[in-house]
Formats: sequence, structure tokens, C-alpha cells
Amino acid sequence: MESILLAQVMGAFFGFLGVLFGAFGAHYLKGKLTEAQLQAFETGVRYQLVHAVLLLVLSFNLAFTSALDSYIVRAFLVGTFLFSFSIYGLVLSDGFGKKWRFLGPVTPVGGFLLLVGWALLGYSFIANLF
Repeated sequence: MESILLAQVMGAFFGFLGVLFGAFGAHYLKGKLTEAQLQAFETGVRYQLVHAVLLLVLSFNLAFTSALDSYIVRAFLVGTFLFSFSIYGLVLSDGFGKKWRFLGPVTPVGGFLLLVGWALLGYSFIANLF
């Protein structure tokens, strides 16, 4: 029950913030950042929105009767947060003064966790076949 609620609440929250940040990037940041910075920001928004929808779909479709289901949700939650929000921090800090370089290594860790989530999800589909 806890993992279902977590996936639903965070899916909705990531979705809300994805739309908000998308509008922020398209309207406020458009004249303040370079084209490359805007594209990076949009990448963060895109990944956040895709995984927000995925979390909602998973919350209604996974049984959550095994630890694997919870690991899948947590990998997507943490991965989305680390990936997208580190991109936001890198882009905004670079665009408005001093780049927060310490966030550079965080992005690939988030991306790796997203890959782990997808791999675990794929595994969950075929695990019962063998």
C-alpha cells in the first residue's frame, strides 16, 4: 500500500512540476539562456514527465506483492529526481552566474537508476516465465 501511494503521489507531483518547469523554460528562460541550455532544460522536463506518467501507470498495474515492485518504483523515483533536477540545477546555475559543477556527476547516477528501473520492470515481466 505504501509503495502504491508513493508512486501515485510522486507521479502526480512530478507531472505537476514537469508542466510548471516546461512553462517556466518556454516563457521565462527563453531569452535568458542559450539554445543549448534551453535544450538541456527541456530534456530534464521531458524525462520527468515521461517518468511521472510511468509512475502513475505502475501504481495502478503492479501488484506490489513483492519487493521487486517496490524496487522498481523507487528506482524510477530516485532516478527521475536525480536526473532531471540535477539538469535543472546545472542549467540554471550556469545561466545565472556560477555553474554548480558538483551536480555534473549526479545526472549520470540518475540516468543509471532510470536504466535500473526499466531493467527491473522488464525482468518482472519475464521472471515468471522460467
